[in-house]
Amino acid sequence: MRIPVLALLVAAASAAGAQDRPALTIEQITQRPETWIGAWPSEPFWTDAGDAVYFEWNPRGAFPADSLFRVAPTGGEPEQVPADVRRTLPPRFQGYAADGSYSPDRARRAFARDGDVFVYHLGTGRTERVTRTPARESNPRFLADGSLVYRTGDALVRIEDGQITQLTDLREGNEPPEPPVSDRDAYLRDQQRRLFDVLRERARLDSLAEAAERDEPGAPPVFYLGDQRVGTLAVDAGGRFVAFTLADDVAPDPTLMVDYVTETGEAAEIRARPKVGTARVGADLYVQDAERDTTVRIDLTTLPGAFDPSDYSDAPADSARLFVPWLMWSPTPGVAVVDVRTVDNKDRWIARLDAATGTLTALDRQRDQAWIAGPGINWGGGPSPVGFLPDGRVWFHSERTGWSHLYAADLDTGAIQALTEGPFEIEEATLTADGRTWILETSEGDLGQRHVWTMPNAPGGWDRRERVSEGVGKWDAAVSPDGRRLALLHSTSTRPPEVFVQRLGDAPVQVTDSVTEAFAAYPWRPAEIVEVPASDGVGVPARIYRPETPNGAAVLFVHGAGYLQNAHRWWSGYHREYQFHNLLADAGYLVLDLDYRASAGYGRDWRTAVYRHMGGRDLQDYVDASRYVGDEFGIDPERVAIYGGSYGGFITLMALFTEPEHFGGGAALRSVTDWAHYNDTYTRNILNTPVQDPEAYLRSSPIEFAAGLEDPLLMTHGLVDDNVQPQDIFRLSQRLIELGKRDWELAIAPVEPHGYTEPTSWADKLHRIRDLIDHSVGPRRAGGSEG
Repeated sequence: MRIPVLALLVAAASAAGAQDRPALTIEQITQRPETWIGAWPSEPFWTDAGDAVYFEWNPRGAFPADSLFRVAPTGGEPEQVPADVRRTLPPRFQGYAADGSYSPDRARRAFARDGDVFVYHLGTGRTERVTRTPARESNPRFLADGSLVYRTGDALVRIEDGQITQLTDLREGNEPPEPPVSDRDAYLRDQQRRLFDVLRERARLDSLAEAAERDEPGAPPVFYLGDQRVGTLAVDAGGRFVAFTLADDVAPDPTLMVDYVTETGEAAEIRARPKVGTARVGADLYVQDAERDTTVRIDLTTLPGAFDPSDYSDAPADSARLFVPWLMWSPTPGVAVVDVRTVDNKDRWIARLDAATGTLTALDRQRDQAWIAGPGINWGGGPSPVGFLPDGRVWFHSERTGWSHLYAADLDTGAIQALTEGPFEIEEATLTADGRTWILETSEGDLGQRHVWTMPNAPGGWDRRERVSEGVGKWDAAVSPDGRRLALLHSTSTRPPEVFVQRLGDAPVQVTDSVTEAFAAYPWRPAEIVEVPASDGVGVPARIYRPETPNGAAVLFVHGAGYLQNAHRWWSGYHREYQFHNLLADAGYLVLDLDYRASAGYGRDWRTAVYRHMGGRDLQDYVDASRYVGDEFGIDPERVAIYGGSYGGFITLMALFTEPEHFGGGAALRSVTDWAHYNDTYTRNILNTPVQDPEAYLRSSPIEFAAGLEDPLLMTHGLVDDNVQPQDIFRLSQRLIELGKRDWELAIAPVEPHGYTEPTSWADKLHRIRDLIDHSVGPRRAGGSEG
C-alpha cells in the first residue's frame, strides 16, 4: 500500500476552495471518529529488542477496539501483532535508565506484568518468568551485585543464586506489649522454676531461641506500622538501606450519585470523589539500615524554609505544613534523591539523602506563592520526572525562570546547571540509552507547535542542539534503543495523528494513513492563530475561523480544564468542536477559540494568573475578545455568543452572570457552578480551601452571581458525570428558579459521563447549542432577518 505524503493531503484539501466546500451536518460530525474521520494511531513505542516500532491502531474501524500493530524501523506496511506475540512482548524501551530495572552490565532488564516479575535477556531475546503467585509483585530492581529485588505487598524480597530473602519486616498494628504479671503470679512462676529442673531448663531454652531469632544474621529489622499505610518502599543499590514512607490511612468521605439508566432496570448508587477541603495527608520518610539493625525517621523540617512564616503571609496556607516525600535511590549505594512537596503544593525541594547519617541536603528549592506545576512537574503534587545522568548528577524540571526547563544538580557540591533555556517550555525529555544525547520535545520558536530536537548531553550541549522535525504541527517522539532512530506521531490542525519512522539525519517516512476519503474531501480550515489584544496589554493567542459570507455574528469557544492549550497548530482533543466551528463558519459565524489566562503552554505567569480568582483575568480575556470582534469585524456585543464545557462552561456562566453587556447568549456544558463542590487536588491549588479562603470561593463561583443572568442560557449535563457532578447543575437550576429567571434551559443526558461518548448524545447537544446560537445572536434571533 503506497502511503501519500501528509502535506499533499493538506494541499489537496485546501485547493478545493470555498466554492466546492461540501455541506457539513451535525449528524455527520458526531459519528464515532473511526466511521467518519478514520481511527488514527496512538502511542508508538520501541521494545528493548529494537527490531520494530509498535503502536495502537484500528485502521478503518476494522476491529472492535484498537489493536497492536508493528512496522519495521525503516517503514513499510504495518502488520497486526498476533495475540500470543503481544502477550510475550519485551518491555517498552524508555531511554537511559538508572533506576535499577537494568542489570549493572545492561544484559538483563527486569519488569512486572500482570502482577508477576519477569527478566528480559537483551542478548538472546529470551524472557524469563521469575514469579507466578496470586500476590501482585511490582517494582523489580537489580542491585549493584546483580541480584534482583521486587516488592510484594508491603515487603521487599531479594533473589540471589536461587535463594529468596525477605529484606523488610513491616508489620500491621502496634508492637504487642509484654503481658502484665501480678506479684502473686510472679511468685508462683519463680517457685516452679526453683523447684523443678525440667521447667527451669525449658525456660532457658525458650530464652535462647528468642535471642537467636532476634540476632539471626540478615534478619530485617521489625517495624510496626500502627494505623499507617506504606507508600514508597525501595532498597538502595547496595542492598543495605531500605527507604519507606508512611501516611495515615484516612478514607475521605465520598460524594454520592445515582445511575438511573442501567441494564437491570434498578437505579444504582455511585460513590464518587470527595469535595474540596478534604483532609490532606502528609507522609513520613524512614530509612532502615540492615547492618546496624536500625530504623530512623528522616527529619524533613530541616529543609531550608520549611517553617519560615514569612513565606506564607501572602495567602491562607495549611497550618500543619505537612510534607509528602518521594525517594529515588541513585546508582551509588547509600545515596538517594528525595523530591519533597508540602501538602499545600506551594513548595518543592530536590534534596540529597545520605542514608548512613540520615542527613538531608537541599539541592534545589522551588517556591510558588500560587502552586507548583508546569510541564514535567506534576500538578497534583505527585512524583515528577527525576533521573540520574551518567556522571552521577540528578536532572529535573523547574519553572525558576518562569518557563519549565531542564536542570542538573551535582549531588556532592550542590551546583546546579541549566541544561535548557529560553521563553518556551520543555514538554518531554528522554536520554538515549548510552546517555549521550537528549531527545527533547519543545515549543521553541512557536508556542503553537511542538518539535523534536536532539541535544548532546555534554558541556555546552544546548548550543549544539538540532531540530529534527519539520513542517507545521506537533511531533511526539520515541527513541530507539540504539539512539539512531525515532518513532514519531505527527498531526496538524486539519489532520489527526499518523505514525512516522525516521533515522536521525534522514527525512521521516509515513507508515499509516488513517483519514477517510469523505473526511479528506472537506477543505478544513487550518489553525490560523491571531492575538487578541487584552486590556492589560497582553496578546492572547486564539484560533480564528473566518466565514466566507459573514452573517454579522460571532461565537467564542472556551476550552475546558483551565490548564490546557487549544490555540495550536496540531490535532485538537476537541475534534468534534473543531468540526462544529467549521460548520458554524460555513453558516456565516466568526468563531474564536482563546487560550485565555490559565491555559497551558505559555509559562508560569500565564498558568497562575487565576490564583484566588477564577473568573477574573481569564474571563476578562473573553470580555476583551468580545470587544475585539467589535473593533475588527463590526460585530455588536449582543451578537456575540459564548460556549464551552467543564471549565469552559464555568467561564460561560461567569460571562453571562457578571458581564452580560458583552454577550448575547451562551451554552454552558458540564459546568462547575460552585467551586466548593469540586474536587480537592485541582481546586485547592488555585483557591486554597473554602474554610481557609472563603473570599476566593465567593468571587469565583457562578452560583453566587446567578441574579445577573439577562441573556438566553443553555445548560447541558451528563447524569453519570462523576467529575463535575449533577448536583452542581441541579443546585444552580434551583437558584435560577428561586430568582425567577426564565430564559434558560437544562438538557440532561442520562447515560453520559463528563465527556460524552454516545453519538446520539453528542448530536443532541450540538443541535441545542446551534439552536441557542441561531436564536440568541444569529439570523433567527428576535428582530433578525429570520426572526
